[in-house]
Amino acid sequence: MSWKNFITHFFSKRKTKRGLLHKKEPGRRNASSEETTEADTYFPITGKGELGTDLASNIEQIKTAFGRSDDLVVREIETATSPPLKMALFLIDGLVDDLTVTESVLTPLLASPAEPFSEETSPATFFETAKKTLLRAGQVSETTTFEEIFNGLSSGITIILVEKHNRALLASTQGWKERGIEEPATEAVVRGPRDSFAERLRGNTALLRLRLKSPRLRIEEFQIGELTKTKIALAYIQNIASEKLLQEVKDRLKRIKTAGILESGYLEEFIEDEPLSPFPQLLRSERPDRVTACLLEGKVAILTDGTPFVLLVPAFFTEFLTTPEDYYERYFIGSFIRLIRYAAFTISLVLPSIYVAIITFHQEMLPTPLILSIASQREGVPFPTFVEALLLELTFEILREAGLRLPRVIGQAVSIVGVIIIGQAAVEAGLVSQFMLIVVALTAIASFATPVFSLAITMRLLRFALLFLASALGFFGVLAGIYIILLHLVSLRSYGFPYLKPLGPVMASDLKDTIIRVPMWAMHTRPRLVVPDDRIRQKKDLKPQPPAHSEKTNDTEKGENAI
Repeated sequence: MSWKNFITHFFSKRKTKRGLLHKKEPGRRNASSEETTEADTYFPITGKGELGTDLASNIEQIKTAFGRSDDLVVREIETATSPPLKMALFLIDGLVDDLTVTESVLTPLLASPAEPFSEETSPATFFETAKKTLLRAGQVSETTTFEEIFNGLSSGITIILVEKHNRALLASTQGWKERGIEEPATEAVVRGPRDSFAERLRGNTALLRLRLKSPRLRIEEFQIGELTKTKIALAYIQNIASEKLLQEVKDRLKRIKTAGILESGYLEEFIEDEPLSPFPQLLRSERPDRVTACLLEGKVAILTDGTPFVLLVPAFFTEFLTTPEDYYERYFIGSFIRLIRYAAFTISLVLPSIYVAIITFHQEMLPTPLILSIASQREGVPFPTFVEALLLELTFEILREAGLRLPRVIGQAVSIVGVIIIGQAAVEAGLVSQFMLIVVALTAIASFATPVFSLAITMRLLRFALLFLASALGFFGVLAGIYIILLHLVSLRSYGFPYLKPLGPVMASDLKDTIIRVPMWAMHTRPRLVVPDDRIRQKKDLKPQPPAHSEKTNDTEKGENAI
């Protein structure tokens, strides 16, 4: 068979298989028709279409779509008009406030009208009257599609259908149980606000409104997830957030086609720049004050219904080592604590690998008394230094994970007791040396100083990679690993912005708030890359100054005369 015939035969078989796979099934619309969207091909919706004028048919279609679930409450009523009109109320038990439904929906609809309706115009007239004057719910809208009815029912909205009318009323009656505002669980607060986001999207946007009272704060909502219908909200400040950044965020969100979004972590994997990078490229926070501060810097916040964690884009490496408390304390105290945090971050990454490299290959780098002390401690230890460090690191990771998954009352006690008992027993049994136990413990303590968990766990992963390199190549392996990490960080982008900004590329104007921070009155402008236009944060010459000399002299003289 010639190459030409082979290629023709190969593509003809692929075309035949493709035709069989896309063959139209009975009772299902063809995927190639104009009415079928890409989402419908993967997630067909039962009962998708327009409402009809037959009330009984509409009721039956809604019941069928929900599989006649027990939590779907359907109540058929008649109005007090003459002649009476048949109506139907739909709600999901547990998602609505019963008192609101009774007082704001049922009671107004069953009350006698002030003016009688004629038989010809009663359905349409009553519908408009109910929408404008009768219903007392906070928000009332209308729809003609079953899809909006299904979404509203699943969101705690009460649906009202009127006979001989092809529109439905949606009354806001949400009233499910929810967690109140509490102290942040993953971001400890020393000084500052102690409220945090909760699972309800509208409550989270309200917390932002309380801090940013300007009408320039914009909230744009999307709906992602063909089955979960999860609400996603974008928050930004108009004329501060870049239009290109906003458009990029919207484009990445709109292209997501999936069955469901249960947490912001789902979104993070869909919209980040480098999905194969171990480093987090979106900053997450459950503190409203931190999110507000980022909005003032020109960032965009992504809020997900059902989770207290808000995603912030773009994210830069230095921001994962800062906390809001750095700005609530005096600037030299905040800078000092930030420097300690950077030192702890370095220790948590390279200390075990440096110890393994020195003990295995470079003993001459240590003073003689110290190397003799370490050698005496290692007498009787049956494992090489690398295996010793690897066993201790794995043991500590297991204990840390067990402490997190256990009930909070006993989790901390079990993890502490486990570390003490296992460490002491391992040293007494001669499995590990005391010095190695000190190194691993110091590394673990230093890792707790990283304020953002997503970066801390990345360092825990890279620590094992550096351990392997140190055991094979010594200091050369450690330096090669650090060099590879730095090359990756330099090449990394977050929504097109350099991940190491303002360290790489170096921006002198933005270095005021990186490794150290200058006083608030000295930070005149916003970051240059993120906010290209409105960069003025505050007016100049805000440095506090003591009273003038002449005023002090007059005050002193007045005080002496008074005495």
